[in-house]
Amino acid sequence: MTSDGCEHLEMFKEHEGTNAYRIIRRCFVENGIESYNQKMCYCHTCFQSKPRLHSCLSCIYFGCYDDRHIHGHADEYDHNLAVDLSYGTVYCFMCEDYIHDRSLEEISKELTKKSSTPKVLCETWEATLTEVQLLKKNPKRRKISRKSTIGLRGLINLGNTCFMNCIVQALTHTPLLRDFFLADKHNCQMLDESQRCLVCEMSRLYQEFYSGVRTPHIPYKLLHLVWTHAHHLAGYEQQDAHEFLIATLDLLHRHCKGTNGLSSSNPHQCNCIIDQIFTGGLQSDVTCKQCNNVSTTIDPFWDISLDLGPPPPEVRDKYKDFVEPTSLMDCLRRFTRPEHLGSLAKIKCSRCHSYQESTKQLTMKKLPVVACFHLKRFEHSTGYHKKISRFISFPEELDMMPFMSSSRSDNNGYANQTLNQATSCLNSDNKYSLFAVVNHHGKIECGHYTCFIRQHKNEWFKCDDHLITKATISEVLQSEGYLLFYHKQILEYE
Repeated sequence: MTSDGCEHLEMFKEHEGTNAYRIIRRCFVENGIESYNQKMCYCHTCFQSKPRLHSCLSCIYFGCYDDRHIHGHADEYDHNLAVDLSYGTVYCFMCEDYIHDRSLEEISKELTKKSSTPKVLCETWEATLTEVQLLKKNPKRRKISRKSTIGLRGLINLGNTCFMNCIVQALTHTPLLRDFFLADKHNCQMLDESQRCLVCEMSRLYQEFYSGVRTPHIPYKLLHLVWTHAHHLAGYEQQDAHEFLIATLDLLHRHCKGTNGLSSSNPHQCNCIIDQIFTGGLQSDVTCKQCNNVSTTIDPFWDISLDLGPPPPEVRDKYKDFVEPTSLMDCLRRFTRPEHLGSLAKIKCSRCHSYQESTKQLTMKKLPVVACFHLKRFEHSTGYHKKISRFISFPEELDMMPFMSSSRSDNNGYANQTLNQATSCLNSDNKYSLFAVVNHHGKIECGHYTCFIRQHKNEWFKCDDHLITKATISEVLQSEGYLLFYHKQILEYE
């Protein structure tokens, strides 16, 4: 692409202006060809609607690029500028290149902000001639059945990299994320540096997992990219699997963000595949003890970290009835119960206009499609580090309704907030199914990570680096869970 403009485009703008480009961009690029007028969106020479359709800037003519009908129109009528209707870029037939123009770029940005539907840079796949020939030479197709092992593949430990292997196993078996990558929906924007794109590497990883190859995969490229982009994880020391998960999601989010853009309705909300799957909303309600005024904030989250140990010494007196949690439900009840902030943490009430004692309560305002729970088994305090190895039970099916903001009871203006324990209906959107569990074995100084993943419904496997063995749901539920992955039951399919 020519980045310093084009004399032919400059001459066109001088005589005709930019209104034609603005109309084409607004009607066909930002809103999409399919949403405007199907009767108009075809090549005016071959009368077919094909990828890479271009619109002439000088007249009302659409022509397909690959079959060179737009080229023929340019030669016949001397109309040397056309707009790619997929991306809005201008092609000059005199320069034989796409042209980057600053004034047209400003129009593009203006219309993108006003667009009701965010532009996602991914194209439907159409087999090329070479791919058609390969498909004909290899007519055998793989059918995934209940007994199929496609998707199961071990990972070689590259030196204390079990923490990475188990997270990779969990992510490659996350339903919507798997569908996204296997559908080849990532369109890399790092064209000159695609080898440094973590999303591209994850896409290749999914292809490796679902290729049908059974030999263990060596994820050295993924490890190198993580080291490159997340320096705190570089080196061959044992790392925390939870820390690696958050770093990976953050890197994928940052690399995907450029292709998906921001939501037009909320400029602070990202539409990338990571946020669509993992992001939820955590509501924090701080209630003034004097006037019952409630201050509410909602923050995004990718996972929920749940305490297993006793409260800190400085606030232990406020929880004299504290009982150590023994289940995931206990941890969630503890996480969402009202907490008295005390006299040392007074807040300035917007109604009283003075500093008052208050209570704080966390609840789920918006649930993510995939919920990840981090059981905080590692305690790090001044002078000592220890691991909590106590068994914490967790269910195969989880109902999050009791922990939703909508389930809170309103008693005396939120003065005594509690969670309703009413059961939800069976078809609730708040019900989840377990699909992956990451476990930590051993001590805090020298341990090992493994992972249980669900391949099909009721089909569980244990992933221990390069070893993949069949497991039962009983083994899964009796394991020492560290990270628990649930997906909404509305995604349940074979």
